[in-house]
Amino acid sequence: MRRVRDGSRTGRARAAAAAAVGVVLLAALTTGCKATPTGPAAPPGAAASAPDDAKPSGSAGVPSPSATPPASPSARPSPRPRTLMSVGDRSRRVRELQARLRQIGHFDRSPTGYYGTATAASVRSFQGKRELPRTGRTDTVTWRRLLAMTRKPTAKELDPPAVKPVARPDARCMTGRVLCISKNSRTLSWMIDGRVVSAMDVRFGSQYTPTREGTFSVYWKSRHHVSTLYDTPMPYAMFFSGGQAVHYSSDFAARGYSGASHGCVNVRDEGKIASLFAQVKNGDKVVVYW
Repeated sequence: MRRVRDGSRTGRARAAAAAAVGVVLLAALTTGCKATPTGPAAPPGAAASAPDDAKPSGSAGVPSPSATPPASPSARPSPRPRTLMSVGDRSRRVRELQARLRQIGHFDRSPTGYYGTATAASVRSFQGKRELPRTGRTDTVTWRRLLAMTRKPTAKELDPPAVKPVARPDARCMTGRVLCISKNSRTLSWMIDGRVVSAMDVRFGSQYTPTREGTFSVYWKSRHHVSTLYDTPMPYAMFFSGGQAVHYSSDFAARGYSGASHGCVNVRDEGKIASLFAQVKNGDKVVVYW
């Protein structure tokens, strides 16, 4: 009987041991299905961190060295000067520009109101002396500087009788309505009964195309005339001898006496000849003399 009991005890012990081994094997199979991270295990209680490429490049409140800082208002470029007047312009403002330049010795002729090469050269001279860009154009900076250095021109400065002194009138000019034109003084005087109403600078034809001398009369007026021979504008033309006329010349306004006409009497002040054109009538006398 004792042996039987011992055998049963042994059987029960072996059964218990087998059961324990089964529990261990079951636990091992269960844990083997769980994914294991490839990196080292984080310490207990440590918060999971984002991968490196998800982290901001700089710490909180501190910009990254590669970040571009915003442009400050003071670093913005100032606006470029705006052009107010340039070659080819005609206006009272151009006349004022010329009068102001003449006040300080940068323009050596009577204001014409036409912005030609002579005016551009005068503006460049002014700009160069004030260390401004020598463009020859009158921009906002140049104009403000000129205004600060000069005074408002008088009516006589804006519309002088003529740059050159008016010549003593020829005896033929002393009666009636006469365009009295002196080659010697290079002036035209508009006279009525011996009184000079207005005067202006003029230039004549070259030695190859001279302006005729003598007594004539205006036989045709053409406000917007264009030469059929030279295809050039002859505004405010007043014809007195064949194809020769008194008319405005933008070339004269721009270049002065460095040029010449093809026989006509050129006037460089457009405002003055416009006024003269309105007063002169067909039949009025024209006297051209030395």
